[in-house]
Amino acid sequence: MQSVENILERNHRVEMEKAWETSKTRRGIIAFMTYVVAAIFMKHIGVDGYLLSALVPTGGYIFSTLSLPVVKKMWIEKYDE
Repeated sequence: MQSVENILERNHRVEMEKAWETSKTRRGIIAFMTYVVAAIFMKHIGVDGYLLSALVPTGGYIFSTLSLPVVKKMWIEKYDE
């Protein structure tokens, strides 16, 4: 019954990957990285108040991740036949 064990292992791995994709930890890491990269870039191009300005793309990312579940639900309702 090696194949059943392989399927169970694969299912567990897929479940963990999905949990990671929707985790707050992942969102937080991406938001932090977005902020750091935006701040460095803005400082490099000479933007005044680059630390504050870097919050704009970071906020956009966070807002988009918060709105995705709503959009996903609407999409599923429309295309689930």
